[in-house]
This record gives sequence, C-alpha cells and structure tokens, in this order.
Amino acid sequence: MNRSLVIVLSGFREGDSIRYSELFPALRLRGLQVVRTAEVLDRLVLFADDRAPAVDRRLERKLDGMPSGIHRAVEAWVRTLLDGGPRPESRSGHTAWAYLGEIQPALLEWSNCYGHLREVTREDIITAREAVAGKQRESRIVALRSLFRHAKKNGQIFRNPTIRIRGPRRAGGVLQAPVQADIDEATATAPDVRLIVALAAVHVHAARPKMIRTMQLEDVNLGNRRITVGGHVRPLDDLTHRAVLDWLGHRRNRWPNTASPHLLITQKTTVEFGPAGKLWTTRAPATSPPPSNRSASTDNSKKPSPTAPTRATSRSSCIDEKTAIRYADSARQLLQGDLEADPASSPRTHGSPPVMFFVVLQQDCWPPGPA
Repeated sequence: MNRSLVIVLSGFREGDSIRYSELFPALRLRGLQVVRTAEVLDRLVLFADDRAPAVDRRLERKLDGMPSGIHRAVEAWVRTLLDGGPRPESRSGHTAWAYLGEIQPALLEWSNCYGHLREVTREDIITAREAVAGKQRESRIVALRSLFRHAKKNGQIFRNPTIRIRGPRRAGGVLQAPVQADIDEATATAPDVRLIVALAAVHVHAARPKMIRTMQLEDVNLGNRRITVGGHVRPLDDLTHRAVLDWLGHRRNRWPNTASPHLLITQKTTVEFGPAGKLWTTRAPATSPPPSNRSASTDNSKKPSPTAPTRATSRSSCIDEKTAIRYADSARQLLQGDLEADPASSPRTHGSPPVMFFVVLQQDCWPPGPA
C-alpha cells in the first residue's frame, strides 16, 4: 500500500484529485492493489471516480447487439426494476438481473428480425417459452410478462402479447425429516460451515443466507442463551450454542486482531467492515433443501386449500400462507403413507405424531405471534 501511494502521489499538488482513469493503469501495470488504494485515497478526500456507473456498463454489455427500439424499452424496464418508479416499487438487484438474463436469448433472437418490441407476436412468446423447460420456463414467462406489461404501460407497445399465456407450475416435493446420518454429515465439517448449517437448518432459527452473513457479534448473547436472527430474539439451542462457541474460538485464534463487527468473516472480510459474500455463505449444505425421497403428487386437485389449520400454522410459525399450505400438504401425504403401510392395530397409528410434524405445525414464533 505504501508503494502504491508513493506512485500515485509522486506528482500530487495541493487541491488536485487522483482520478480512477489515472490510478488504474499505473497500479495494474505493476500488479498493485487498485481497490484498496482507491479506498485509502477516498478516505483522504483525494479520489475522483470518473468511471461510468456500474449499472450503465452492465446494461451496455447485456444489451449489446439489440436495435434501438428494443434496447430503449428493455433498458427503461431494467432501470424501473432497479430504481422503482412513480407507482411500482424497486426490486432487488438480483431479481432485476435474473429477469434480464432469463430473456436475453429471446431478445437477441428477436433482434435479428425485429426492430421494436411492438413487432413481437404471441407466437414468438410461445416459441420462447417452449425453448426451455421446468423452472426456467416459468421464470421466462414471468420476466417476459413483466417486460411487456411495463412497455404497454409506458406507451412503447400497442398490445401486450403475453396476456393469457401461462407457464406450468412445478409441484413441490414432499418435505422429508433428515435422519441422524444426514445431520452428522452436515455438522462434521469446518467451524464456519457448521455454524451456517445450524442457523439455516434448526427450525427455531431457519435463517436465510442474507440473515446469516449479516449477523453481528452483538447478536449473540451467550450468557442468556439468546441469539438475534432477522431482528427476532430466539433461544440458543444446544446444537447452535456449540457451533457458536467452536466458531468464536476458531475466529479468535486465526484472526485475533480483526475489527470486523460481523459474526462470520473470511480471509478477505477480516480487513473490511462489510459482510461475507453470497457465494461463500451458500456453499454450506443446509442453505439448499435436502433431497426428497418421495415426490409430491402432480394432481392439482389434491393440493390443500388454505383451511383454518393452515392459516393457524402460518400465524404460529411466522411463515407465509403458501409455505404453510406446502408444509401441511407434505405432512398429510407422509401421514397417509404411514397409515396405509401399517395395519389399524399397529401402535404407530395410535401414537403421537412424528417429531417433524410437531416442529412444522406447532412451532411458535419467538417472541410469540398473535393468537
């Protein structure tokens, strides 16, 4: 860093600023850090970032090769997703770029024969839908519907060709309770991965990747056996408590002088104040659902309706009603399978329900939700 500062400040005069266009070639030629040097200069109020915004550069790469009529409409749509508008709220950057990436092949194909979105027909939409399968087909229809709805609303097209075009929805698999061997395999790993597994898999926490990587050290109260996940204070169970202690010991031994306020850190974030990256967090096995040994029925008539029990489950478990319906559907199918497999005289048919169903259907919020 000292060498980098000597190079970029060698001709510095009072009142000048170091521009990125000057900083980058001088340091990259010598294999020196550009980002760190820019951060130091910015803290000293000596840095001027003359680069084009990252959104503009990315849009130019994604929309390269499209005619102006399609380019303008798609760019306005993406910027509305990112920044919002007079009425629509902004979406997350991940959603906006995922939508664009999903329909980019179709847009490039249309660019070979069309000059504007108003020339796209219903048959073109169906062809683009049939070009993919599974979850990707549903995602493509959703993204195309969003694009043409935005273009119609802003007067860029006369009619919306995606109206009444639906994509098939996949039936979710039956949720399975993990066996002890799966739990042992998931926890017999590095301390950081073990903690991620505990936070994501234990039903009391059920933390999502963003919640896990943004957790602070002050969110863990070892004395009172409490942990704050997503703004909710929850009890610290034995498994998570051991995982936290193991990780804190590893963290203290490996990076004793780090000033990062986050609970989970990496070699890169030890010298920063930001959280760990998305890919690092999602590499743990618990951030994705375990494989199911059975598949849910694809018959839509067998899907449960939002009855009183599922609404009660939604209120008591702090989950969405659709998720509660899926949980209830999985529990119903597994219970029906157990009853069909065992005779009526079997003690299993008269005993208490499996632990998984108690966890899913009887778990309370912490703090408790409304009755």
